[in-house]
Amino acid sequence: YPSGNLAISIIRGRDQLTCIVQEDELKTTKIRALFQSDGSSTCYYPNGDEWINISIQGGQYLDQAGNRVRRWMWPELSPGPQAPLSPIFISLNRHVGVRILAQDKIFISFLAKGRQAKFNMGTKVQVSAGSQLPPPARLGEDELLLLAFRVRILQLFDRMRGCLNFPSSEQWNKMQPPMYLMTQAMKILELCMAADISDELRSSIKVIVN
Repeated sequence: YPSGNLAISIIRGRDQLTCIVQEDELKTTKIRALFQSDGSSTCYYPNGDEWINISIQGGQYLDQAGNRVRRWMWPELSPGPQAPLSPIFISLNRHVGVRILAQDKIFISFLAKGRQAKFNMGTKVQVSAGSQLPPPARLGEDELLLLAFRVRILQLFDRMRGCLNFPSSEQWNKMQPPMYLMTQAMKILELCMAADISDELRSSIKVIVN
């Protein structure tokens, strides 16, 4: 970002790319979107609630109250005639936008100081008649550990701020982390349950985020 804060990071795993969009904040950096090259993506509202969720089958759009506004299946994966997907555009903040035009056309655009960078995190899944959809790829060990340590670092920053605000009190040590950090910790634990990792690593990640 123009502020110097990290906006977008791309992680190369064993068999896929993961693109993470972060909020323009230094001390309380939030994950605003997570895109994977296997066709799964999630965008979040500023408070950490789910905004858009996409899989290789389709997607859904939720409002801030958690109500489903739209739901769709990708035309190539749905039997019978399908109405074309109406383009979806959301602004994660004043610099980062997301456009969803088709399964293979999911664009992340970054605009700052009159210059633009664009990433296409869409993918095309070819499915023949009568075949079964392949299971979606999962985050690997390195990606899960990276996300877990990132949440842990943000938790420590929050506790440090509590210590600075209440230097002569022990109350800061009893304060709960912000809701968005608790939400992100829960999401990481859900990803761990779905991932093909050892029980030992799963337990270690649970300790890190808790």
